Amino acid sequence: MVEELVAAGVTLASVGTVYVMAAARVVKQYERGVVFRLGKLRSQVRGPGFTLIVPAVDRLHKVNMQIVTMPVPAQEGITRDNVTVRVDAVVYFKVVDASDALVQVEDYRFAVSQMAQTSLRSIIGKSDLDDLLSNREKLNQGLELMIDSPAIGWGVQIDRVEIKDVSLPETMKRSMARQAEADRERRARIINADAELQASKKLAEAAQEMAETPSALQLRLLQTVMAVAAEKNSTLVLPIPVELLRFLEKGAQAPSAGPRAVRGQPASEQLPPAEADSGPDAQGANSGQA
Repeated sequence: MVEELVAAGVTLASVGTVYVMAAARVVKQYERGVVFRLGKLRSQVRGPGFTLIVPAVDRLHKVNMQIVTMPVPAQEGITRDNVTVRVDAVVYFKVVDASDALVQVEDYRFAVSQMAQTSLRSIIGKSDLDDLLSNREKLNQGLELMIDSPAIGWGVQIDRVEIKDVSLPETMKRSMARQAEADRERRARIINADAELQASKKLAEAAQEMAETPSALQLRLLQTVMAVAAEKNSTLVLPIPVELLRFLEKGAQAPSAGPRAVRGQPASEQLPPAEADSGPDAQGANSGQA
C-alpha cells in the first residue's frame, strides 16, 4: 500500500514537472507576451517575468518593445525643380501596443519599411533641391508625420526620422561648385570695393586737413624723407619746398592773364596805329592829297 502511494506520488510529481515545464514561460524586461487561446486573443498582456500558459491550448507571442532602428534604402526621385537625386534615411520606431502589432498587421516591420520608402519618394517630389540640402529638419518632421499617421493603427509609434544622405549627379556637383566659387569671388570683390571706398574717403579727409594746415603737409614730407632714408637703397630724394611749387604755379598762371586784360573794348581800338591807318579809307585820303 505504501509502495503504491509512493509510486502515485512520484507519477504525479513527474506529471506536474512536465506540465510546469511545458507551461512555464519567461518574458524579458523589454518584451511583452500576447496569449492566443485556441486562436483567440486574450485580453491580458503578460508582463516581464515568469508566467504560465495552458499547454497545447495557449500560444504565447513575445513582442519586442525596444526602439528599432530601421535603415530606409536609397530612393531615387525628381525634385520639384527637376533635379534627379538619391536620398536615403533611417527610421526610429517602437511598439506601444503589442496586441495591435500582432493582430492589425501581418508584419509591422515590413509595413513600416514600405511606408517609409513611399513617404520618402513623396517628400522628394514635393521639395526643392535647396530644401533637401539645407532644410532637412523640416523634411524630417514631414516624413515623421507621414509615416506615423498609419503606423498608429498598427500599434507602432514613430520616434523620429532622419535623412542620411542626398546624392547628386556629377554634372550637378560641378555646377554647384562653380556657383559657389562665383559667389565667393563676388563677395571678395565687394569687400575689396568697400575697402577702397573707405580708404579713398579717409585719404580725401586727410588731404583736406593737410591743405588747411601747411605745417602738417611739411611734417608729412619730413616723415616720408625719413622713411626713405631709413631704407638701405640707392634712391635719391630731393625735397622741394611747397612754397616754391606754389610760386611756380602762380608764375605759370600770370602770362595767360595778359591778352585778356582789355576785355570789353571794340576790335578797332585794340589794333595798333599802323594797322588802323592801312584801311581803304586811309588809302583814298592819301591819294587825294597827292
